[in-house]
Amino acid sequence: MRQKYLFAPVAAGLTFVWTTVAAERPDLNTYGMPGVVELPSAVPLPDGNLSYSSAIALSNSRNTVSFQIFPRVTGAFRYTIFRDFVDRDNPLDSLFKGQVFDRGFDVQFALADQERVGVDLAVGLRDFLGTGRYSSEYIVATRSVGDAISLSFGIGWGRLSGRNSFDNPLGFISESFETRGQRDSGLGGEFEAAQWFRGDASFFAGVDWQLTEKASLQLEYSPDLYEPDLNLSEIDNVTPINVAVQYRFENDATLRGYVVGGEDVGVQFSFFVDPNRRVIPGGAEAGPAPIARGNPTAAASWADPESVKETLASRLKEDGLRFDSLDVNGQQATIYVENARWDVEAQAAGRAARAMAQTLPSSVQTFTVVFQEAGLPLSSVTTQRADLQTFQNDYDGAWRTLSRAQIEGTPTRGAAPGRLSYGISPYIATSYFDPQSPIRADIGAQADVSYHAAPGLTFAGRFRQPIAGNLSDSIRNSDSILPRVRSEAFLYAREADFEINRLTTEYLWRPDEDSFARVSAGYLENMFGGISAEVLFRPIESRFAWGVEVNYARQRDFDMLFGFQDYDVVTGHASAYMDMGNNYLARVDAGRYLAGDWGATFALDREFNNGVRVGGFFTLTDVPFDDFGEGSFDKGLTISFPLSYFTGQPSQLAVSETFRPILRDGGARLHVDNRLYELTRDYSGPELSDGWGRYLR
Repeated sequence: MRQKYLFAPVAAGLTFVWTTVAAERPDLNTYGMPGVVELPSAVPLPDGNLSYSSAIALSNSRNTVSFQIFPRVTGAFRYTIFRDFVDRDNPLDSLFKGQVFDRGFDVQFALADQERVGVDLAVGLRDFLGTGRYSSEYIVATRSVGDAISLSFGIGWGRLSGRNSFDNPLGFISESFETRGQRDSGLGGEFEAAQWFRGDASFFAGVDWQLTEKASLQLEYSPDLYEPDLNLSEIDNVTPINVAVQYRFENDATLRGYVVGGEDVGVQFSFFVDPNRRVIPGGAEAGPAPIARGNPTAAASWADPESVKETLASRLKEDGLRFDSLDVNGQQATIYVENARWDVEAQAAGRAARAMAQTLPSSVQTFTVVFQEAGLPLSSVTTQRADLQTFQNDYDGAWRTLSRAQIEGTPTRGAAPGRLSYGISPYIATSYFDPQSPIRADIGAQADVSYHAAPGLTFAGRFRQPIAGNLSDSIRNSDSILPRVRSEAFLYAREADFEINRLTTEYLWRPDEDSFARVSAGYLENMFGGISAEVLFRPIESRFAWGVEVNYARQRDFDMLFGFQDYDVVTGHASAYMDMGNNYLARVDAGRYLAGDWGATFALDREFNNGVRVGGFFTLTDVPFDDFGEGSFDKGLTISFPLSYFTGQPSQLAVSETFRPILRDGGARLHVDNRLYELTRDYSGPELSDGWGRYLR
């Protein structure tokens, strides 16, 4: 479901936790993962759930996004702001004195569940891919006792082995488990797996008491001495007991107050998103018009083909479909359309077929809808008029039509009249995790203009005028020893006013029925111009695709107008895509990046049937971690929500962001519009079939 974006932008423990299942979702601890107060629990989030947690205390603020990646795998990204000083006489003033920033990743694997073996069992890593300030590992088991009380008991490593520690019980496997080496966390971002589950261990325990249907009390014993945190503040850790009181709202959002170590007081707010469900179930779009048997009006007007085309174009326009062409051959009619509204492409195919049935005479019995993008034919859907009439009100009609429909490739040449498109809209450009200001943004006005001159040939431009924001306020200079292809992004915001964001000529075509090709030239993105060529091999019914892209790129002047700098580079990648089914999409891109480094990017996305998409990626190249700089290698998370998820109205607009812990020069790739896999994927056979439940809606 391709979207047009609105804006671009462990201490460990073996814990036996007897927890109540009073709510559909487990509570989140202050680290934003399933747990008690600060300790983990073994109950995962419901599959596919996304959560956000913000825990603000005197010593730090933790902001965490967690995601149930698989039914048994929970992952989280956390951004922490530490207070560099806490004034005992005026502690609230300390909330605004964050000076030390930390990024980290957590992961937890569920090994067993209570229904099958009597306890929920999980193993997890906290801060396994960051600076290691919270680095720890744990194994946790959970079991509910009665309707209201949960007990926990565990053993942990790393930061969860500070109090009453003892020799590592894993030492019987190998002596290497008995010693936890010193972590080299200067640059952050390295796995350092040689430390996992090593060194001394400690027990910890906790209790969760459901006081009422909405209120609960959490109490735990934590072996964490909080030494890295205490070094930055005057707060003392006077007790191993942590306590929290929590209230759960009707929508499962939670608000809690907590005390850690006897002095560190905080408040935490958490909320959950279930991407499997729309805010408005079923959607709120207007229903389709019924299809009558016979069409005397259309038959009478058939003597005037241009009138028929105008009527058909008008009906398609009402349904958010752009009419390009109509071909009629005896009992079969074919229309070429572009989908401008529907985020479920099968629903667009159904609306187009209905428009044909309502417009064309009854002598035309076979309807073929060819989807296009800028005159590039993507795929076709063929349906019989009789099937539309018979199954339009059938409870299982959509799937019955699927068994009779044909989803096929298309002619290698499309049909597109000359068309000028333009629009003005607001935009927001964002930057995250600058230590001087964790969130920066500019807002302004954006003008987009494009002219489709011939099938596949498009001239397009995007122009921006910033109005307000602080992207240009950054004074953090790049220390990169690589060509500075991304690390000086702040200079573009600082030196540009009116900007030519993009200005390109693009040609799309199909070399054969299983292949797509693209050539783009001009100012390809805000930092680079040049020429980009790509070929994609994707059979219509295959869940696999392969592609090759080659680019010549030259760095643009910081004012983002017409000039170029001296740096240029040839880049390119060979790519493999795999639709794994069950909403999972894997991708590997191997080749040369903008800084001249060679390597590969690995990505895994989970896209739900309603268009919500959550994914992660990382890039490893021949640049040593020390030369890459802070973060050691490129990695990040992507989150995208279609506008229809919130409004219930069909739309191809989406709110989308990519979050990188740090933006450096290694592993940087050229940004090019209309890369072929994303352009064509939603119209492949598997994707159209997956959304067929909405074909007759």
